[in-house]
Amino acid sequence: MPRVEGYILRIVGEELADHVFDMAIYYTNLNRKWSSGQVVLFVHKVEFGDAFIGYGAIMRILEKHELCDQERIECERGGWKMAIEFKYVRKLERPLLVKETFLKDSKLRGRFFHGLQLDRVQVESLLKQAGVSWFHQKS
Repeated sequence: MPRVEGYILRIVGEELADHVFDMAIYYTNLNRKWSSGQVVLFVHKVEFGDAFIGYGAIMRILEKHELCDQERIECERGGWKMAIEFKYVRKLERPLLVKETFLKDSKLRGRFFHGLQLDRVQVESLLKQAGVSWFHQKS
């Protein structure tokens, strides 16, 4: 299997979406082989279905006990075990509907995209289709 270069994470709720893009942090319980530099593509439900709304590059993963008091409280309130801290996060100018990507043929829907592993070709394809060049993403 090709190397995992990224993941899809689904954001439920406007408040959480705002938090991710304002604070460049995502709280989760997902156990994955997260590593610095991997790309995360964020999916959120919009008017016409699930859509990619942004992306980011992982800086580091912090266990709950490694967080500052405020973040630890936030994590406990949500029932999460860890935080993904990003080097940067970017919103897309226009959401890209999942059903308009190569994922349309997948049997996965909604919450089942959450945590989906992506290889380099898939990450590049989704970013390119969203109007983001791979070179820009790496900077």
